[in-house]
Amino acid sequence: MDHEAWTLVLFALCAALAPLLARGVRRFAPVPVVVFEILLGLLVGPALLGWATPTGFTDRLSDFGLAMLFFLAGHEIDVAGIRGRPLRRAVGGWLVSLVVGVGLGVLLASTPVAGVFVGIALTSTALGTILPVISDAGELGTPFGRAVSAVGAVGEFGPLIAISIFLSGRQPGKATVVLLVFVVLAAAAVWLAVRTPHARVHRAIEATLHTSGQFAVRLVMLVVAVLVAISIWLGLDMLLGAFVAGLVLKALMRDAADPLVEQVDAKIEAVGYGFLVPIFFVSTGVTFDLDALVGSGFALAGLPVFLALFLVVRGIPGSFAAPTGATRRDRVSLAFFSATALPIIVAVTNIGRDAGDLSSATATSLVGAGLLSVLLFPLVALALRGGRRDVEEGVVETTEVPEEA
Repeated sequence: MDHEAWTLVLFALCAALAPLLARGVRRFAPVPVVVFEILLGLLVGPALLGWATPTGFTDRLSDFGLAMLFFLAGHEIDVAGIRGRPLRRAVGGWLVSLVVGVGLGVLLASTPVAGVFVGIALTSTALGTILPVISDAGELGTPFGRAVSAVGAVGEFGPLIAISIFLSGRQPGKATVVLLVFVVLAAAAVWLAVRTPHARVHRAIEATLHTSGQFAVRLVMLVVAVLVAISIWLGLDMLLGAFVAGLVLKALMRDAADPLVEQVDAKIEAVGYGFLVPIFFVSTGVTFDLDALVGSGFALAGLPVFLALFLVVRGIPGSFAAPTGATRRDRVSLAFFSATALPIIVAVTNIGRDAGDLSSATATSLVGAGLLSVLLFPLVALALRGGRRDVEEGVVETTEVPEEA
């Protein structure tokens, strides 16, 4: 069989086995599916069995998967639910993370530029990874779930802004102007999505839900393509456009009937979580340079250091967004969710290595720590939460109502 075709089959096999393995170990520990996707990719990749090697085709599919992950993150954010106190505290916490992260990065890295790369990587939260976890745990609609959503949203959008300003290759002043142009265009897109009458669009979506037309899916791909293309045209990271595309689609569907929204969401999630996103995580495992990690004492020693820094730089400030009435266990749980990071780390380290500003050992150590955070932190966070959801629904919700009022 052709090498590229065989590699694609192995990617699909890993993607299919991952949810079965996650389901099999659920009685022992609720391990996120992405953990198995990464581990299976590492197993079949060059680092271990050597059955699959990256190709140009899988690299492009992986890029699409990463963009789709950020689109889904933007689409799943309940802006109305997180605005106010959760969002304010999440933004404040992320700004603290940025200052502390860049400061520590400059102190630890070999050059100030490398320190900026490290610092921005330390400020990220893997919203696309933790949202399915809290959703499966029934936490998404609780005050704690809204706090996690707010921290995750800022922890993905904030680093994208920082990448665009500091790592785009432009002077920060010029980069800020370009970013403001994109913000204006993105705001205009969201405004049009909100203000434009949606009845005809919704009728077209409903009429093609069960036909070969599939207008909803095609509309999603169009919105993502346009905003990603605008990002690339302006010299910004494509993930910024993908994230905003999710917000635009959310606005387009805001006044649709609930059954229609649920059906459209199911189709989008099927394309994203069923096809493109798993390819990205499997590819992350396949391309992980295990030899560089094991063969470099610096890279190996950096794993526990960066893992601890995720908790210090991102976890502690992330816990600032804990809802009113949260216990100490809730705050620690939120800190572990906040410190779960991977997609932004992969993006930042790729930019740093391509520019020659970040060493392979540092990049490998950061990605390895990100892999461990995805494997360990959500498990610890869920274990700490325990049975708090019923308490929040019965007590904390009532304590937050007067404050919102």
